[in-house]
This record gives sequence, structure tokens and C-alpha cells, in this order.
Amino acid sequence: MRSTSTLASCCLAIVLSTTNTHAFQPHPPSSIILQKHRSSNLVSPLHLAAIPPQDIPDKPFDLAVIGAGPVGVSAALLAARSPHSKKVILVDAPRASGALMNEETGEDLSIGGPTGLFSKALRDTGKRISVSSLKGMGLRDDSVWNEIVTSCVELASFNARDTIRQLEYAGVTYVQGYAAFADSGGSSLFITSDDNSITTLNADKILIATGSTPFRPGGIPFDGKRVFDSDSINTLSYLPKSVAITGSGIIAIEFAKIFKNLGSDVTLIIRDKIPRNALMKIGLDKDIAATLVADLARSGIKVERGAQVKKFHIPRKNDRAPIQLELEAKGGGERPTGATTTLKCDIYLAAVGRKPNTASLNLQAAGIQADSYGGIETDMNLKATASGGNVYAAGDVLGRPFLASTGMAQGAAAIQSMFAEDSMNVITPAAQEGDSTNDGTCEVGELCMAGENFDPKSLASNPFAFPVGVWSSPEASYYGLSSQQCEEMGITAGEGVALYAECLRGLVFSPNGLLKLVYDKSNGRIMGVHICGDDACELIHYGMELVKAKRTIDDVLSNLYSAVTFHEMYRIAAMAAVDEAGARQRRRAAGRALATRNKGIAPE
Repeated sequence: MRSTSTLASCCLAIVLSTTNTHAFQPHPPSSIILQKHRSSNLVSPLHLAAIPPQDIPDKPFDLAVIGAGPVGVSAALLAARSPHSKKVILVDAPRASGALMNEETGEDLSIGGPTGLFSKALRDTGKRISVSSLKGMGLRDDSVWNEIVTSCVELASFNARDTIRQLEYAGVTYVQGYAAFADSGGSSLFITSDDNSITTLNADKILIATGSTPFRPGGIPFDGKRVFDSDSINTLSYLPKSVAITGSGIIAIEFAKIFKNLGSDVTLIIRDKIPRNALMKIGLDKDIAATLVADLARSGIKVERGAQVKKFHIPRKNDRAPIQLELEAKGGGERPTGATTTLKCDIYLAAVGRKPNTASLNLQAAGIQADSYGGIETDMNLKATASGGNVYAAGDVLGRPFLASTGMAQGAAAIQSMFAEDSMNVITPAAQEGDSTNDGTCEVGELCMAGENFDPKSLASNPFAFPVGVWSSPEASYYGLSSQQCEEMGITAGEGVALYAECLRGLVFSPNGLLKLVYDKSNGRIMGVHICGDDACELIHYGMELVKAKRTIDDVLSNLYSAVTFHEMYRIAAMAAVDEAGARQRRRAAGRALATRNKGIAPE
């Protein structure tokens, strides 16, 4: 391949054997969830859009992006389109972590999708397919699972096909394989094909967007058959009757509700003695956390508190015989008298966090520094410490918050930083009109509400940088400050709460849940919005705009909301803020009626 004339030119090393955008492991998994399933309406094989390393065009590239998750794909498209119009190559390895693959067609169904694509597909499938109804019709478990998997294939393929279409239309060159920096140093990369031949790829800039991989605690016998992490669960080949899950975070709760909705008996093993506290540690408001915990109990999910797995007994001769788990107290030792000490389940899932997926990239050879977890260290412009000065990073490879939304924002910020001269030549309509008005952002102290900087340190210090969503059932989401955070910042805060059962749509269709407005008592300004219930991850964006635009409780009260919508809860919560005593009485009455309804008892 022809090298570029710049000192910052780079090369890319890839082992041809399609890999995953999220993990660059040396060996692919032995089985993939979709290997025996094929959607009848899949058109052309998606893998045909990718080229092998040896067919890379003999031309210099302006940008090489490593990793084709939502961060890598969105960054590649942004760089390829106007005003940048760069020559971009996207390198990905979809098999490495057991992502959604259709083995009959060789199609990578995860391209452009987030790490949790499988869980999202399962979640939506659980809403569309009634497992109990299918079993009631006499269908066997394997037939039911086949129906579930087929639906997941269809959902995933919609996104994958659209991603391929966008890449082709934008002129992005797409290569499948494993990438790593060269041992020779600098910021060069090599491409190694399946016959071990090496091809050199030249690019002026490199963006690392290889995502994250599950954290695997020691002592857990992960095998991808009975014992899974949150990625290898993609390889599950049957519908389990019982599931045990260790974890108290977003991913653990999502999978707990998913498998419960699919008809499995689910036990959640939590080290914290108070489940609500475990959820508050990941940022959830106390009442939102309590609502999620109450929903777990109402759904019939068992929660083993203050516990951890001491020992695994996995049958080796019978792969359908139950696993037996020995439980102990958090930190070791005996559990309290009467507490469960042994637990049987068909499968075990450890969902205890994620870590940056950089172990196989040979970062040290390029002079790229990483923290103890493998997170790439960057400056405020998301530039890494590579000796060539031309390597950037975005998304989960930087560490927390491990969200697709922030990762994509980081990818966009990195592209703007790389090619800042392109944006400087663009005249916006506002600039043409000489608009010098305030840009609409607002501040609390020194915190920027808009979040102009997306490096990890800026995100960690700015509670207004992004919304957080929990894709469980019900959903949970929040943006801005909680009452506790307001107190820590010296703000006297009040709360206005609306139950889903207080608005007509919630009462009729989805009564379990709440919406909370946190506001500054001195001026009524809304400082945070916290929601748990149906469509919470959609509803939060209106709340985010209220916070960013400095709206007050009075502003919300003066608005007219369409009838029979969840948005009516914003006005109900605002009314609760100005009439706390009356609101408490209304919530108590609604709560009693809801409790009666949940018990299946007709009210007198």
C-alpha cells in the first residue's frame, strides 16, 4: 500500500476472521446464538459489504476508525460527509466477543448496534411474544426459543442493513478483521490476514472505538454454555427455566426483567443488604430506585441480599441438569439463620460491570497510555498520548459512563477536533444573520448545562452532560440533580411527584411508576427530572430541555399538555410542588387503589 507523505501516517493490523466492534479477542466463541436460525426476509448477505484486508484500495486514507459499534460507525459517517468529506476506512472484528452473528449467511447483525443490542432485542421480543401463550398451545421449549431468536434476528437485521446502506452511501471503506498497533512503535498499524500475510494501511488519523468487554471476576467458571457474562449470553441456545444473576446495576436488572418476562424463574444475587442502596450508587434517585426494587418483587423475581456465590457445582455429563450454587455472606462467612445457602438454576449470569476493550490493541507500542482498567487516557480534545500525535479515542475505551449516547458524542467531538479547519469554513445561518444572542445554555456555579467537553473528566464532573436510561421493564431514566446533590451544592431543593396512576394514560395502561421534578425552592427553577415507568427513556428528553432552558415550576403549570399522554405527569408533578399536602393525599388515594388493583381485588 502507498504510504502518505505526512509523518503522522499510520498503518492498521487486522487478522481476517470477522470480529466484533466491542471485543478484540484472539479466539472466537465456539457457538453463536444465531448459528441455526435465519430470518426468511433477510435480503442480501451483509458480509458482502466488507472487503478482506488484501483488497484494501491502494490509496491513502484521511481516517482509520477501529470498531464498528455506534461510536465508530457514527464517527466514520461524520468524517466522510460534508463538510469534512474525508476518505475513511472502518475496521471491525464482529466475531471476537460472540456478537449477533447469523452463521448461515455470515452476516454481522451487530454492526452499528450498541453493546446491549442483544438485550434490547430480547426485551422487545418479550413484549411481542407471549411465551405462556405459545406454551399453552403445546409448543415445546425449543420451538418457543426458536420463535424468540427469529424475532431477535429480524430486529437486529433492520439496524445492520441500514448501517451498511449508510456506510456505502457515504463512501466509507469497510474491512473486517482484528486490529493492533505495530511492535515497531509510533502510531502505525498492520493488517494480518488469515494466511498470516501482512498488509499495511495508511491513514493520517486514527480513532479507537473498540468499546468495552464484561468484567470477569476471578473464581467464576465462565464457559459460554451454562455460565455467562453479559456478552457471552448472546450464545445462549435455549430458553432456561431458571436463571441466577449476580449484579445490582443496570445490566443485571435489565436481564432479570427480560428473563422473567420470557417465563424463567429469576434470582438476583446482590452483595448489598439493601437493594435500593445498590441502585443509588449508580446514580438513581432514592424513590426511583425503590420503585424499581418494588417492581422486581412484584414481578416475582427473588432477591438474595447481602450474598455472593461461594462455589459452583456444574454437572459435566448432563448439560440440562441444574447448576448448584453455594451462597455465602458478602465478603465471606456464613449467611444469617434462615437465609438461602444453596440455589439451583439452569444458567448463571454475572453482570458486574464492564471494562475498556483495549487489551489486544498493543497500545504501549504506540506510546498510548491507559489506566489500570485499560481505559485510554486522552486530553480534553480526546487525543491520546500516541507518539505520532494522531490517535484519538471515543466511547467505552475511555471508561465510564459506558453509554452509547456519550460515546457517540465523544466520537463527534473527536472528529471535530481532528478536522477543525473544515468546520471553520462553514457559515451557519445564525452567523449570516449576525445572531449574537445567548446560545441557550445555562450554568449552575461552574457547571455547564450543555456539556461542551466530552472527555471522561468533564463528563464525570458535570451532572448536566447527559441523560441516563435503564432499559428494564419498567424503564427508568434521569437527568440533572437529585435532592441530595442539590443539598451538597448548597441549593435548598423541593420535590414534586406524580404517580403514573394519577394521569389517565398511566391509570389505564401502565399504572406502576412515578415522575419526580427536583426544583430550587428559592426561584422554582427545575434542577432535575427522575422517572420510572413506561417510556421513561423517551419522557426524560422533555425533562432535560426543561432543566437546560432554566424552566420553572410555574412554566410547567402554564403549559397545556395533550390529554391521555404521559406528559400530563409533568403538570401533575408541578402541581404537587405548590400543593404538597394535597398532593400527598392524592398520591395516598391513588396508591391504595393501585395496591388493590395489583392484588387483583375489586375495590368496594
